[in-house]
Amino acid sequence: MSGPTLASMIQRLSSSAADVDGLLFGHVTYIAPSTLPDDDSAQTTLDSQLVATISGFLCFPSLLSFYDSLGRVDTSRLSSTTHLNHKPLIGWFSSRRKTPLRPSMREFCVTRSLSSTPNLSLPIQNSDPDSLFAPSIFLLFTTPLQDQFIQTNQYRAFHFQSSRPCFNPLSIDVVNIGPSFRGHYGSFSPTSALPFLSCELRSLTPMNEDRNEETLIGMKQTEKDQSLLDTCAEGMQVGRLSRLIGPEATNYTAGLEDLYEKMLLKTESLARLVEASSAKVLEQENLNRKLRYKVARSVGVE
Repeated sequence: MSGPTLASMIQRLSSSAADVDGLLFGHVTYIAPSTLPDDDSAQTTLDSQLVATISGFLCFPSLLSFYDSLGRVDTSRLSSTTHLNHKPLIGWFSSRRKTPLRPSMREFCVTRSLSSTPNLSLPIQNSDPDSLFAPSIFLLFTTPLQDQFIQTNQYRAFHFQSSRPCFNPLSIDVVNIGPSFRGHYGSFSPTSALPFLSCELRSLTPMNEDRNEETLIGMKQTEKDQSLLDTCAEGMQVGRLSRLIGPEATNYTAGLEDLYEKMLLKTESLARLVEASSAKVLEQENLNRKLRYKVARSVGVE
């Protein structure tokens, strides 16, 4: 999982008034072994070649959010929650304070029920189309039993093995940007590429470009392409992008650099919007906490 995702989870759990739990979203990738053993009998298991990546989470305000006290999953509530997130479910997490860092019997039952729930398995990337992975990842957060001057959060990941019901501890690799993590980006593939635009090679010359824009169909297509381009680049014109295609593209290196810069500007503006919305959400949570405190205090006085 990424460093910002883990930091966001810890911040959300630390700011909660009580113990909470939630769902984990992401994907599972099959990693082919890089070395081949000399001994044919030395076979690695499938679990050792699977990498689960946590890309998001959903935190509920209290425990027993999608299951009952016996650890049985409420499929109706779980289905509505996962449908709204539009992300594959790979497991769940639990946060409890001043408790040992080991799963409880209820958490064992919840994970077992979740992994056996039908229609929740997700396909494994870079594997056979029929290969599925049940949501069997469990992430546990706790705090030390004794109070400390520095706030400390402990966490450990587990994988539930349904063949012989038990928890297997997993190693957590927090991916951050830096030289030591450069290997994680060796097989990088963009997930938000440029949209498909009808930038034809005939638009390389200014004469053809003006002729294309003078027609009604060309103007409508240009407006459509411009609206698509605005979603991923800030202030980039379709006409300039058209001239970057074809044999004369080598003369427009500066244009490519400008396109990349404007894409970064778009990403920066989106990041600022997310930062502003997160600040408003935190402000609203603090306001709700104060209101709950006032209501509880007024009820106690009465």
